[in-house]
Amino acid sequence: MASGQRIMDVDKYKSTMNSLNYGNVMAKAAEDYQKEMMGKEAAANQRKKDAHVCMDDLGNDPDLEQIHRDRMLQMKREQEKRQEMGRKGHGSITEVSEQDFLPEVTGSELVACHFYHNEFERCRILDKHLAVLAAKYFETKFVKIHAPDAPFFVHKLQVQMLPCLVLFRNGICFDRVVGFEELHGKDDFKTTTLEERLKATGILRKKLKTEDDSDDEDKEDAMQSNVRKGGNAFGLDSRPRQLDSEDETSDFSDNE
Repeated sequence: MASGQRIMDVDKYKSTMNSLNYGNVMAKAAEDYQKEMMGKEAAANQRKKDAHVCMDDLGNDPDLEQIHRDRMLQMKREQEKRQEMGRKGHGSITEVSEQDFLPEVTGSELVACHFYHNEFERCRILDKHLAVLAAKYFETKFVKIHAPDAPFFVHKLQVQMLPCLVLFRNGICFDRVVGFEELHGKDDFKTTTLEERLKATGILRKKLKTEDDSDDEDKEDAMQSNVRKGGNAFGLDSRPRQLDSEDETSDFSDNE
């Protein structure tokens, strides 16, 4: 019995030691894990501190501060310029009288003036395209004048056919678009056709594409689709009006 008791004591001792060793291993593992997590947290805190110091350094950089001031001043000037242009009628087509014609075409650097007749369908078509461009090219002022009510300037500018889009730079007439011959000679030409023609003259300043431009393209695609279905591009008359190969001439004899 004594021998058997000693064997049981040895086994118990071994079991106890194994348990202690396992516990020590687990404790060591837990300690190592805790140290690792603390190290990672310290490293993350250091990175945040370094980033904060870096941003402080940038904020104290005189060159960057000057760049920021210059940019803010530029934005302020652009905003003031846009507001001033808005007061002058930029961004849409403005109807002008013969009396106001000279102040209007000399009051802005770039002006496109549409001489029109309210009974001519092609004049109404051109107006629709000009409205799109006026909103897109804010630096160019778009105006229109009823030709029968402006015989003096019709004569001075030798406007003989309508529609006639006369272009001014610093108050001086330098180009014009007469009728639709330069626009493929068709009533359903695209706004981009007129846009490219005007860009070539320099009357439209280069601009960056905006989200609004995509809306304009969608509207134009819808107009062209309507024309292909037999309708009218601008809803002027559901029955297409046949025009002569030549544009409608301006006859203002009744104003003489």
